[in-house]
Amino acid sequence: QVQLVESGGGLAQPGGSLRLSCAAFSVIFRLADMAWYRQTPGKERELVAGISADGSRNYSDSLKGRFTVSRDNAKMEVYLQMNSLRPEDTAVYYCNAKTPWSPSTGYWGQGTQVTVSS
Repeated sequence: QVQLVESGGGLAQPGGSLRLSCAAFSVIFRLADMAWYRQTPGKERELVAGISADGSRNYSDSLKGRFTVSRDNAKMEVYLQMNSLRPEDTAVYYCNAKTPWSPSTGYWGQGTQVTVSS
């Protein structure tokens, strides 16, 4: 069974940085398109950044320049480096994996809380 485990969330001050990690299990990681989403209460889950199996990246326009997504196929992990954090970045961040045989919505991790506050 595919499992995604996020880590690295926590409390950060405005202007600070955090690095999220997502470890993938039981998935052919090198064939997976990976992505980070985030969600706040009462709002829909939104795409933060994605990195495809071939390494191409895409970002939410509002976050481009502050966040960087990367992957390590050997470790089967995907990362989200978040810099210049703002209080509005506070959310639960979710890892997502899509493969040619996954459900259309892909597989989801359990999420990791990021709180940006002074």
